[in-house]
Amino acid sequence: MLRSLFLILVPPSLSQCRYALGMEDGTIPDSDITASSAWSDSTEAKHGRLSKGEGDGAWCPAGAVFPSASEYLQVDLRSLHFLALVGTQGRHADGHGREFARSYRLRYSRDGRTWITWKDRWGQEVVSGNENTYDVVLKDLGPPIVARYVRFYPLADRVMSVCLRVELYGCLWNDGLLMYTAPVGHVMHLSGSPVYLNDSTYDGSIESGVQFGGLGQLFDGVLGGNDFTETKELRVWPGYDYLGWSREALGQGSVDIEFHFEKTRSFHTMQVHSNNHHTQGVRVFSKVECQFKPGLLLPWSSPPLSLAVPLEDLKDPSSRPISLPLGGRPAQILRCQFAFADRWMLISEISFFSGTFSVLLSFPALLFLLLRSPPLLLLLLSSPPPSAPPSTTTSLAFPQVSLPVAKDDSSNTAILIGCLVGIILLLLAVIAVILWRQYWKKILGKVKEEGFQHDFQNGYHYMSHPLSQLFHPSLHSSIPPFTTSSLLSLPPACGMDLEKGLPPTQEEPPPYPDAPPYPALSPPFPASVPHYAEADIVSLQGVSGNNTYAVPALTSPSPTAADCTPLPELPRHCLVFKEKLGEGQFGEVHLCEIESPQDLPNLEFPFNVRKGRPLLVAVKILRPDASKNARNDFLKEGKILSRLKDPNIISLLGVCVSSDPLCMVTEYMESGDLNQYLSHRVLLDKTGPTHNTPTISYPALIAMASQIASGMKFLSSLNFVHRDLATRNCLRPIKIADFGMSRNLYAGDYYRIQGRAVLPIRWMAWECILMGKFTTASDVWAFGVTLWEMLSVCQEQPYSNLTDEQVIDNAGEFFRDHGRQVYLSRPDVCPQGLYDLMLSCWNRDCKLRPSFAHIHSFLTEDAMNMV
Repeated sequence: MLRSLFLILVPPSLSQCRYALGMEDGTIPDSDITASSAWSDSTEAKHGRLSKGEGDGAWCPAGAVFPSASEYLQVDLRSLHFLALVGTQGRHADGHGREFARSYRLRYSRDGRTWITWKDRWGQEVVSGNENTYDVVLKDLGPPIVARYVRFYPLADRVMSVCLRVELYGCLWNDGLLMYTAPVGHVMHLSGSPVYLNDSTYDGSIESGVQFGGLGQLFDGVLGGNDFTETKELRVWPGYDYLGWSREALGQGSVDIEFHFEKTRSFHTMQVHSNNHHTQGVRVFSKVECQFKPGLLLPWSSPPLSLAVPLEDLKDPSSRPISLPLGGRPAQILRCQFAFADRWMLISEISFFSGTFSVLLSFPALLFLLLRSPPLLLLLLSSPPPSAPPSTTTSLAFPQVSLPVAKDDSSNTAILIGCLVGIILLLLAVIAVILWRQYWKKILGKVKEEGFQHDFQNGYHYMSHPLSQLFHPSLHSSIPPFTTSSLLSLPPACGMDLEKGLPPTQEEPPPYPDAPPYPALSPPFPASVPHYAEADIVSLQGVSGNNTYAVPALTSPSPTAADCTPLPELPRHCLVFKEKLGEGQFGEVHLCEIESPQDLPNLEFPFNVRKGRPLLVAVKILRPDASKNARNDFLKEGKILSRLKDPNIISLLGVCVSSDPLCMVTEYMESGDLNQYLSHRVLLDKTGPTHNTPTISYPALIAMASQIASGMKFLSSLNFVHRDLATRNCLRPIKIADFGMSRNLYAGDYYRIQGRAVLPIRWMAWECILMGKFTTASDVWAFGVTLWEMLSVCQEQPYSNLTDEQVIDNAGEFFRDHGRQVYLSRPDVCPQGLYDLMLSCWNRDCKLRPSFAHIHSFLTEDAMNMV
């Protein structure tokens, strides 16, 4: 009795095959990272890990890379992998490093013996590298690589020192295909123009019109279109997406392709993507005949498998995938003959659905094979056992209340426990009510004392009506109470769209120079002083209670439904709840896991996903009872976030909006926020560390500040206003986010108004506090405060010596401009030139504050050399 066991392995979606393979997170062990040489023990190959700073901060070769280009860093992935892109970085070493590679070459091998030099689709070998020591440069590999070993050869155009840190991105090559052999493609002439149908990325050899020993376009994951003369790549020739043969040029009625795999596999389906542009004499093949060879030393199995292709719809010129059942036959080598149905046959992609092959044999079967076919017996016994099927788990998007299990118990234990729990909950509720009443009594007393209780009773919202209105009763008559209906309503035809081209933010004139001084928290403005609320800014009420991104209001007609770009919809069941990160007035923020991100074709997951591990995400959840306007704002915020594609901005990965509650799924950085990271460190001075507390250097701080400035430069280029820039809203690696307001940890950083609206007044420009004017210039002010936080390693709040009311008074001093305003003092580690940059960010005149482009340039080029 012979029984076959197999594990079906579905070929990966190559468009999603962009996982970090383990240089950064340590999945690849030190023993699998080697090099031709190293400067010293502290710059060995094992230190060449992206975004890591062990040793002296990178791998650095001992020999010169100019002009020989013979030094290399090698990574052994232990098995074949499909590589979609690579990342490189120089030696930063907390700012002490200055070495990086401006370019490099890649070589790869599938067996460790034959090495192939990678070339792009236009035959270029040299890959552009880094321009500084700390930025990560990602290079898409087109064509992709299938390899076990990869070598990086740093290059230089002159004598210079280079160092390198790398990461590889891709996924396991489940197909197990080592090579395929096929005839060389031919040239078709259409209207006198040549169409080249050759396999231009094949990495094997060519001899006597046959290519062998390599892989190419038939397995690169790129599907050709209906018109084979058009290509998906730029600057390539017509016909690039297909490998094609002419029956006349080939001199036979079929195309023979042979496939060699690592091990014996059970083949269930072969899928062939073929063109059918029949008006040009191109048709899909009419039949396929396949032979199977279970092992290198074994004969071809008989009889061959013959499969006819249905010809009913061949009048349709569309290209199509053709699935061919292979019946689960075992083979290590597979040879297929594709019969011509017309003058030309064009194939774009071939994939296999197969599984590892093993058998369970009864004693009579063992005896039979021992006598009749010893080689086949040895092959079967040497095959690895099948993998155990994965266990089935149930994923929940949100924490569920566990229901008690009913038990047949005659005792009253359960009743007593329930009563005790109820009494405890009742006591806690009473205590909460008492504390709440005392809190409001204190707040209302303070409000009454300062003369603006009326504002609390009417419930004005701080972003719609700035603090200046709260402090000046003369303006109350013109200000309606805040309601959720005052938020922007979205066009019903396109509930989530924005115009691509946004007009620049309108800068308003500064206050009248002859206006009398503004007495903070005292008599009101004269009637002649205008109200400066940003009427041209659309404010979005975020889930966590803030207005994170403000964008200029649309002046053009509402976009039509045809202009809508749908956000990636994720299935709710894929989100596994881990913990609650925070909450706000309209919703909550949860930490969740996506266990198999590669199974979600709509998920735009980031490059740093760890191999074989779930993807951590932050999920913003709108309360189910939220108003219609809040729901519309939630959708609009999601649409806005989906446009923010920048390495230093948190990315929206998808949404769940098909049912309640509405969710937005964003990146989550495991390393936490910058405030917590810096507050647990001390500055590293020139004498070196003198204690066990973690340290950070001045150059490292400047490098992170430069990345924040880069992200804000991107936001400002789109005329987006963040409104809450601070270290608590910068995650590590540096990505600007907006979770700070929702976390109880940072409740003390916000000034609460009306018991619900909160303002980060210690980071706000004076015109934001007094006039509700939020622009890119006010974000520049907040950046100056953020930079001050970083250089103070977050050891104290900005203006820690002032109360919240005194901070508001200080904003009034900026308005009066009598020279009595207070600035944040210069941190000890901060050079005067950098402090001058901070002071320019806090310029009273918003037009005189620097742009983020200037700030980024200054931090990149000048600030690093000041100490």
